Amino acid sequence: MNTHRNRLSALVIVALMMAAFGIGVTLHDSRTTSTAVANAETAQKTPAPSSDARALATQLSDLFESASNAVGPSVVPIFAEQSEEVGMGNSDQLRQFFGDDFFHRFFGVPDNGGQWKQTVHSMGSGVIVSSDGYILTNNHVVSGAQKLTVALDDGKKVPAKIIGTDPQTDVAVIKIDEKNLPVAQLGNSDDVRVGQWVIAVGNPFQLLHSVTAGIISATGRSSVGLATYEDFIQTDASINPGNSGGALADLDGKVIGINTAITSPSGASAGIGFAIPINMARHVMDALIDKGKVSRGYLALVPQDVSPDLAKAMGTKETGGALVGDVMSNGPADKAGVKRGDIITEFNGQKVKDSTDLRKQVAEAAPNSKVDMEVLRDGHSKKLTVTLGERPANPGAEAPAESQDNDIGKGLGLGLQDLTPDVARQLGYQNASGVLVAQVAPGSPAEDAGLRRGDLIEEVDHKPVTSASELASAIKKSGKKDLLLLVRRGSTTFFSAIAAS
Repeated sequence: MNTHRNRLSALVIVALMMAAFGIGVTLHDSRTTSTAVANAETAQKTPAPSSDARALATQLSDLFESASNAVGPSVVPIFAEQSEEVGMGNSDQLRQFFGDDFFHRFFGVPDNGGQWKQTVHSMGSGVIVSSDGYILTNNHVVSGAQKLTVALDDGKKVPAKIIGTDPQTDVAVIKIDEKNLPVAQLGNSDDVRVGQWVIAVGNPFQLLHSVTAGIISATGRSSVGLATYEDFIQTDASINPGNSGGALADLDGKVIGINTAITSPSGASAGIGFAIPINMARHVMDALIDKGKVSRGYLALVPQDVSPDLAKAMGTKETGGALVGDVMSNGPADKAGVKRGDIITEFNGQKVKDSTDLRKQVAEAAPNSKVDMEVLRDGHSKKLTVTLGERPANPGAEAPAESQDNDIGKGLGLGLQDLTPDVARQLGYQNASGVLVAQVAPGSPAEDAGLRRGDLIEEVDHKPVTSASELASAIKKSGKKDLLLLVRRGSTTFFSAIAAS
């Protein structure tokens, strides 16, 4: 009886499983059939792409392929090797326990305090610009390298030597001893348009000969903090580590920029990449090949942008041009009659958009050449002729040390202190007079105006001030909401506009 019951139970379970399976199959078939019917109905409703649309898509694809084929062979990977010293950290205690011989035999550590050399490998890209082996790349790709190797399309690896570098633009030229190399065609970066299609060619993450596509997002990007002279092309074409020194090319396959850097919180592409315009890179490249260095024109002044606040405080509607914050004594600008407070609106026949544009134009002019300038002074236009000097390697001055006074004032958010002989000597202000900025309150008008501890306020609305009380009185008498301050920082001065209320 029990045996029969067990057999019956087993048969019931099998029957239920078969039924379930059958239902499952039926449901599955039903869903598949329903989906197929729905897809068929959708297909009937959605019109097929027209022959014109297909043709346009094919043409665009052909353009990308053609551009890649044109520029790709001239973009090469660059392998850099650099030796640097590394240490064992707190190795003295370990030496006492193990002994010097242990370190030497097992770790190869010499008897020099636990320091030994380690070879660091890095990789970038370069663009072949001559059939006999000149290659254009970034300075940061080759800087400090003891050994450079370039890999060619046929797999051959050849040594390279540095011809010249220019850290101020992050451009470098190297050379390999090869002939009949594929040469990139260089375009004209002045013709670049925002929104146009481009491709980036390089070797990201050691993935050789990679091509990505995007558009030009912006031109004339400056204040990025990557180089002294910045006029970057911004693109959303994917650029990653290893792309540096590679080509940014248009759909004709012409190189319009040298890929340099990205802005990204993760270190990988976030759609914001920067390339040096090829016209700037070519100018630097020619100088490096011809002379091994770049000679730049020099005005010996401190330019700054004319912000709306500055323009309002100065009583002018002019927001273009470059405001002269300081003029170096006996420099080219000083000898030409340029005054602090002038706004340079034209240089060598070209309009000056801002301080970055002025730096770029001056740098591209030849030293010792005579250049006509137009300045705006007290609302009136004035023409000047300057004989440019040659820009020194390091024309800037270090910022002064900060004062330790913590008397944070109200209103402007400034803690002010009279300039004593001792403080002047410490900060390098012996031959200056003014009021020392001892503290700047966070979020205050003073911070918004760019003031820092250690700055020296020399004038308020073009009137000299020599003490904190005198400065307070000048602000009170002014009765203006926007004050124009002349500020000294280190050995240079600049103008700052600050809201008084």
